[in-house]
Amino acid sequence: MTRPLVSLLAAAVAAAVVASCGGAGDGGPPRSAPAGTAPARDPTAPTTAGTPVAPAAGSWRRIGPPPELPADRPLTAGFLIVDGVYNTELTAPYDILHHTRFHIQPGIEVFTVSPDGRPVKSFEGLEIAADHGFADAPPIDILVVPSAEGSMDRDLDDAALIAWVRTVGGKAKYLVSLCDGAFVLAKAGLLDGHAVTTFPGDYDRFAQMFPGLDLRVNLSYVRDGNVLTSEGGARSFDVVMHLVDYLYGEQVAAGVGRGMVIPWPPRPGQVPASVVEVRPLAPR
Repeated sequence: MTRPLVSLLAAAVAAAVVASCGGAGDGGPPRSAPAGTAPARDPTAPTTAGTPVAPAAGSWRRIGPPPELPADRPLTAGFLIVDGVYNTELTAPYDILHHTRFHIQPGIEVFTVSPDGRPVKSFEGLEIAADHGFADAPPIDILVVPSAEGSMDRDLDDAALIAWVRTVGGKAKYLVSLCDGAFVLAKAGLLDGHAVTTFPGDYDRFAQMFPGLDLRVNLSYVRDGNVLTSEGGARSFDVVMHLVDYLYGEQVAAGVGRGMVIPWPPRPGQVPASVVEVRPLAPR
């Protein structure tokens, strides 16, 4: 049984301006390697190597039949937590996936995983318990990588962390990153061949570090196959609401949304960005 995280007030999160993952740009101390805010890009501009590309906007739709879900157990969602993890990018998807159990059985079992199984301290100062460490984490169907203070530098240099993400993510059915968590997935080689997005202020840094990846900008999130990446911040709810809808259908997603005061499906113009579907989402 998992221990509940300290949940943030949904209303406070929804009112937040998506200025950063929790450091530079919101009045707090800058991150160790701030990248500056990238200017808005013309969706019709031609693609050039290493340059973020803004695709034409479009709304998501289901492609193909719903996935086959385990009949005898819940899906498992493992959240990677490290010191400096940002509250919103952790608690927003955690709450959404946890609340599936109130609308469908068996729903999704959520748990946290830290490198050594010990508690971590978030960037904002909350102490968060880990349910497991790398050594004893159970199989993970949905690997969720929230952004953290070190996602663009320190965590990328942690060989054990990147190796764990590469191994576990390679076996997971779905990968989800929030904000700069995309840097960690990219370093582990799990975003190769996929269209992705990340925190708007770090588009240029991401493009410089991973020039071979198909970076999409000015979107709340991007879903490409089994890989879902989000710009983070207050938009961290959108990507997992999308995933819940795909896994369990609109009725379940709408029920989760009612509990979180998140209208679903989103009305036109309500979500200020849209999703790019490059390939059907299908279990590995």
